[in-house]
Amino acid sequence: MKSNVLLIAIIAATGGLLFGFDTGVISGALPFLKQYWQLSDANLEWVTTTVLIGAVLGAVTSGRLCDALGRKKSIIINAVIFAIGALGCAFASNITVLIAMRITIGVAIGITSYVVPMYIAEISPARRRGALVTLNQLMITIGILVS
Repeated sequence: MKSNVLLIAIIAATGGLLFGFDTGVISGALPFLKQYWQLSDANLEWVTTTVLIGAVLGAVTSGRLCDALGRKKSIIINAVIFAIGALGCAFASNITVLIAMRITIGVAIGITSYVVPMYIAEISPARRRGALVTLNQLMITIGILVS
């Protein structure tokens, strides 16, 4: 296996790392959000679940996006969506902005779950395809662990 393919697969799989990290990181932030903004349990539930709503939206639209733009461009655009969502969450001035940015991150997660394994599979030699596509799932798990 060429080292370039492995390196590219690892870089692409960082989408999985972000997927796992963004999915798990909210659990550590909830107590601080509740205290800082005096949130009810219902508001905390919305903050937690809106990422999943965004993920559904991202997953549903990702097929057309990838077909129209290609896998590599879709991954690049998705990285921008992740960055916008993360910065938006970091600088959210109120709960509404935070929820909107969590939806944005969810869209990126939904797109990632579709495009990254497909891209890795397409660039991988047949003999190593399964092992390299597994990198995505490994990175998701590492992201959850790190968060």
